[in-house]
Amino acid sequence: MHKALDENYIDLLIENNLADNIRHDYDITRINERYSILHSPKETLNMCYLGVNPYHVFPTIYTLCSEVSLESSGVSLIQSNPNFDLYGQGVLIGFIDTGIQYQHPAFLNPDGTSRILSIWDQTVEHNGTRSNVPFGSEFDNDLINIALMNGNPLFLVPSTDEIGHGTMLAGIAAGSADEAQNFRGAAPKAELVVVKLAQAKKFNRAVFQVPDTVVCYQETNILLGIEYIKKIADQLKRPVVICVGLGSSQGSHEGHSALSLYLDNLSSIPRTSICVAAGNEGNKRRHYSGIILNEETYNEIELRVGEPDKQFSMEIWQNSPGRLDIKILSPTGEQTAVVHPQLKSCVEHEFIFSNSTVYINNIIAEEESGEQLILLRFSNIMSGIWKIQVFNTDHMDSYFNAWLPTGNIISDETFFLKSDPYTTITSPANSRNSVTVTAYNQMNNSILIASSRGFSANGTIDPDVAAPGFMLKGPNLKDGYGSATGTGAAAAHTAGIMALILEWNVLKGHYTTISGRDINRLLIRGAVRDASMDYPNRTWGYGRLDLMGMFRSLV
Repeated sequence: MHKALDENYIDLLIENNLADNIRHDYDITRINERYSILHSPKETLNMCYLGVNPYHVFPTIYTLCSEVSLESSGVSLIQSNPNFDLYGQGVLIGFIDTGIQYQHPAFLNPDGTSRILSIWDQTVEHNGTRSNVPFGSEFDNDLINIALMNGNPLFLVPSTDEIGHGTMLAGIAAGSADEAQNFRGAAPKAELVVVKLAQAKKFNRAVFQVPDTVVCYQETNILLGIEYIKKIADQLKRPVVICVGLGSSQGSHEGHSALSLYLDNLSSIPRTSICVAAGNEGNKRRHYSGIILNEETYNEIELRVGEPDKQFSMEIWQNSPGRLDIKILSPTGEQTAVVHPQLKSCVEHEFIFSNSTVYINNIIAEEESGEQLILLRFSNIMSGIWKIQVFNTDHMDSYFNAWLPTGNIISDETFFLKSDPYTTITSPANSRNSVTVTAYNQMNNSILIASSRGFSANGTIDPDVAAPGFMLKGPNLKDGYGSATGTGAAAAHTAGIMALILEWNVLKGHYTTISGRDINRLLIRGAVRDASMDYPNRTWGYGRLDLMGMFRSLV
């Protein structure tokens, strides 16, 4: 078994100049020109291993984000116009997600062959090819087509989507037309490259106190998946859209993570574009925005911990030049000592009466961002109201943010009592050049209440546009269709539209060197904006996605 799949190892994200000097008994998997994965034996891990080692080497943990929509964003008008005739033909759309139900009619051509050019399943070792992947199995189009003609296709291509998220998003973006079911994806003739992600390892979860039962993925495998899709597109010399329907509230929310920076870079490359879901954290009460004015001593964060949540992490970020000290009070009245910021920091504190443990990392300069990070990791935490006091070390106006985990890492019973719905755009949606998509209800043109709101913590404008995201129809895990709601669905719909833009510009020769950054700006220009509000704004970005409006903006 490859060490990327071996639960006896924890995966760390390191720079290649460090990887070249690692001892031979620590295996290395190269990701790209900058990053590698270090597979470190589990015996090296304890909770204060994060503290001795920098925060950023521990891969961020990501969770899943989720024919009326075609009318709402102008796709049907474009496809019914013979001067455009755009269906995504010649364009690749890549998905890094839960896999795909490749036998579904939504991914077949009229002759029964597959529109999926390749699948990299990170989770299975099988007889597929291994020419482009370091572990797992790769299944190309020829093998998929042979499997489809076989009475037992999973014998030849044993890749499945047990969850359905990846299948749904791929269908929303590029599902084949099915008139009987009144269904068609936004780019029904685009071809697909699919990465089924291996879920986060046990010890990678343990570092951030993520329960073993939660569906989640680590940054290293996502980076490898994106690199794989780009490699396939380069080999075939085809334009590509990469759809990311995953999000995390870890990090500074300023686009400094390895994944965000990588997506930024890819978006500046001709014929490559990135579409990212903004997240569904707008109504979860998991963001706290704090202020300590010069004359004030401290700010108290009240955190309500629900009974189902026994372990999780929380992050507090303070930008320079301010500095924060921290103290934690349990529901029983016990408290920690004041923990001051340091370059390397890890304090373990046990609360006797509640039988709870907290690990406190008060890091004065987190290496990726240079800003102060206070990381709190709770184990066997008692339910009730916890109070977190942050002290103004330098007696100057201080503005800070705190975030709880995304998705189902925690239940809805754990939240900040005085929460702030803004600055909840998840990573990597805060990358500057990719298209960050929030979701609205296309039935009544209202924003979905769960959609994450901007801006990024450093003031960068996010989201970019709002796309239909309410009960979008897509393929299920059988041969039928269901629906998806959320920014993941909206991002998939937008990815299909971006494929049409690449078809018109690259395949039809109007702008053959167009980049994802260019598409971002074109979509912003063409968005529908209501006269009743100012743009950009923190809820809608630059307005509602409108493909016809984008084409009108070109003349």
